[in-house]
Amino acid sequence: MKKYMSLVLFAHSVFALPFALIGFFLALQTTSHTFDWKKLILMLVCMVTARSAAMAFNRFLDRDIDAKNPRTAMRDIPAGRVSPQNALTFTIVNCLLFVAATYFINTLCFLLSPVALFVVLFYSYTKRFTPLCHLVLGVGLGLAPVGAYLVVTSQFHVIPVFYGIAVMCWSGGFDIIYALQDEEFDRANGLKSIPAYFGARGALRISEMLHVISFIFVLLPAHYMPVGWFYYLGVIFYGVLLVYQHRIVSPNDLSRVDRAFMTTNGVASVIFAVFYIMDIVFLG
Repeated sequence: MKKYMSLVLFAHSVFALPFALIGFFLALQTTSHTFDWKKLILMLVCMVTARSAAMAFNRFLDRDIDAKNPRTAMRDIPAGRVSPQNALTFTIVNCLLFVAATYFINTLCFLLSPVALFVVLFYSYTKRFTPLCHLVLGVGLGLAPVGAYLVVTSQFHVIPVFYGIAVMCWSGGFDIIYALQDEEFDRANGLKSIPAYFGARGALRISEMLHVISFIFVLLPAHYMPVGWFYYLGVIFYGVLLVYQHRIVSPNDLSRVDRAFMTTNGVASVIFAVFYIMDIVFLG
């Protein structure tokens, strides 16, 4: 189990999971539906299994690339801690668990489950043919608030889509920052990424633009539903942490990329979700 937890980097679930909780509680806040522990647990199962499948498949598909890259050569498959066959089996099992969980949620989620899996698995191919791979990753993570809203309501709504776009641009932007570490490797091996195409300076400008868009779409729901000052505090903290990660990374200094990628973004999503839920509980 420890090997598989390392394979899928379970801690990275902190990126999209808070926004899934936002989508879930948004549905309770803006509709007549009541809280249901079963739906919450099934939603969490979907989040964990979809992300585990996506990460394990990425490690399986990129195993030869990872072996050639000094930064990734010690990942579980190149290092021999997990076999490619076991990683693929782990992917399939998680996909089946994901579909099974959606079956017990509602018909719409079940029917859309193959679409969701296609998006999160397809990302692993995209670096081979398009520098927009970062945004494809963003789309996969951006499904979290939309899907969580569907768990409760079985209906689409514009506000969770706003959060989905915010997550898409936010995660696409920080994935560009993370990819700065592999700029030269990607270029030398014909892999497509924003840093490989535009260089570190251009990639950081694109990342900044995406994060500005993300901030706008986090703020936008306040114009479509009543929110209190806790919500605006969450938006402010979110914006400050977006700015902070760009302050600690520069084209000439990538030493703090990991802090920008994992710590800052994890804290940003958790803090925003906490303030969102506090706004509902205390001011809703």
